[in-house]
Amino acid sequence: MSLFGKIKDALKKTKESVSHKMRLLFAKNKLGDEFYDELEEILISADVSVRTAEEIIDEVKEEAIGNKLKDEQFVTDLLKDILEEKLEEAPVPELKYPVVIMFVGVNGVGKTTTIGKVANYFVKEKKSVTVAAADTFRAAAGEQLSVWAERANVRIVKHEEGSDPSAVIFDAVSSAKARKTDVVLVDTAGRLHVKENLMKELQKMDRVVSREWPEAQFLKFLVLDATTGQNAVSQARVFDEAVELDGIVLTKLDGTAKGGFVFSLCSELQIPVVFTGVGEKLDDLVPFDAEQFVEGFV
Repeated sequence: MSLFGKIKDALKKTKESVSHKMRLLFAKNKLGDEFYDELEEILISADVSVRTAEEIIDEVKEEAIGNKLKDEQFVTDLLKDILEEKLEEAPVPELKYPVVIMFVGVNGVGKTTTIGKVANYFVKEKKSVTVAAADTFRAAAGEQLSVWAERANVRIVKHEEGSDPSAVIFDAVSSAKARKTDVVLVDTAGRLHVKENLMKELQKMDRVVSREWPEAQFLKFLVLDATTGQNAVSQARVFDEAVELDGIVLTKLDGTAKGGFVFSLCSELQIPVVFTGVGEKLDDLVPFDAEQFVEGFV
């Protein structure tokens, strides 16, 4: 299967649900206000936020009425085009090397596993990679990251459990500068997105990177579990306010039957999805592709 085919395949449950509801809708209803109300409800049931769903339906309705077209295929294609535009409202940052990427997120979303997969992605792109084990709170977090670093065949910088995370980042950045490393990937402790002291700690780590390696591109990616649905949007909002997110990595896309919240992330919060996790293996991470996502969604 091609890389991008994995995104489409991961969304199989979502497509089955949305497509089935749309077929029933077209079978029983002529295009009119009731049709569009029900189409909006289908989007909301797939975890598109009410605000984004309303915007999408308004655009579909305006275009369809303006062109006096009522064909099922036309409306479906129009919906796909508008959904794709929503995903592309937030452009993916262009990577410049050297780059430091700090991964943030709540407990249990798969940050450490994701970093292993991202490290493997960059190795395949012929980039030198160092990972920094700045999650010094969770027992055995450093050991877990070491396993993934070994699988991806990349260097790791870590301190003892309970160490200052900013000190880990300082050492990793200093080492990467000296070795002219292309990519530094920073693991951070999973934190409840409402805990202010933990968010301040993230901001401190942010300052260390900016101060010690100002010439490096510095990006902050939020790791989100796709199965959490609309809750993912509120998580993204809080983390964005704390550290100004540059992108999102979606994990467990193959485990959700919805996925519509992604449109709200890109459209309402203007945060792009950069990578997508589509399985458990080291290679099961692909760059996000808006067209493939929409094909898998509708």
